Amino acid sequence: MKNIVSHLRNYFLRGTLAFIPIFLVYLVIRFIYIGIDVNVMDVVYEVIGVRVPGLGILFTIIFLYALGIFSSNIIGRWFLSNLENLANNIPLIGAIYKVGKQISNTLSLPEKQVFKKAVLIDFMKTGFNTIGFITGTIYDEQTQEKKVKVFVPLPPNPASGHLIFVNENEWLDPGWSVEEAMQMVISCGIIGPEFVRNYHTIE
Repeated sequence: MKNIVSHLRNYFLRGTLAFIPIFLVYLVIRFIYIGIDVNVMDVVYEVIGVRVPGLGILFTIIFLYALGIFSSNIIGRWFLSNLENLANNIPLIGAIYKVGKQISNTLSLPEKQVFKKAVLIDFMKTGFNTIGFITGTIYDEQTQEKKVKVFVPLPPNPASGHLIFVNENEWLDPGWSVEEAMQMVISCGIIGPEFVRNYHTIE
């Protein structure tokens, strides 16, 4: 009897865990279809008297594309900067805006391709490794030594952290991609590689 209960409990838990991502995808699709497409179709129907499925999604894509162009020019950056300052002065709205800004910054990091490689380095204390991302190198004119610039992010927001300089033989290669290491940082270690593939010091 105990084995049957344990079997049912284990597979019920696995089924629940498998259902969560499926349910989240369903919620996103439902939001896109009902929250955007249907509402836009209703507006278009009132104007021209014809329902065009998918028109709301098309309008959303066009809107986001136009917003991307607007936010990339001087006027757009000035407007968003003033909007951010205004939002920060409103207690509840400011907190929500900051969360959204952090998510946006996090998602934009892979796009910027500023991180060349994910590494492990000793940080704060010898023997305690933390995840870092190589951003480039710098030379010491006096010693003729090359230093590696490593950005150490602060979980769960990789947009903030510390920039440190280490010697070329002071970092370790775990064999992770930038995306895998970033997943681990954002999830505070919950999601990410389950093993180190190529753990060695780079000479």
